Amino acid sequence: MTRAVLRHVPHAIRHAPEGGVIYEAFCVAHGCGAESGACDEQVAAQDWALRHAGRTGHGLFRRVLTDHARVTRGT
Repeated sequence: MTRAVLRHVPHAIRHAPEGGVIYEAFCVAHGCGAESGACDEQVAAQDWALRHAGRTGHGLFRRVLTDHARVTRGT
């Protein structure tokens, strides 16, 4: 019979600022599919959505914010 000793090791996950944040906006109007593309600044994705809405009349967008996280082992 084989025995194993298991122990719980706590970990934490936190935002890693060195990874940056990426902002994107996607038009969800039926059949459109237009998107801002990845932007380093929130205002760039928002401006794209405002311009797209002005040109097309589309008013519903999905906004995505992607950050990077670091997992560290607790003590």
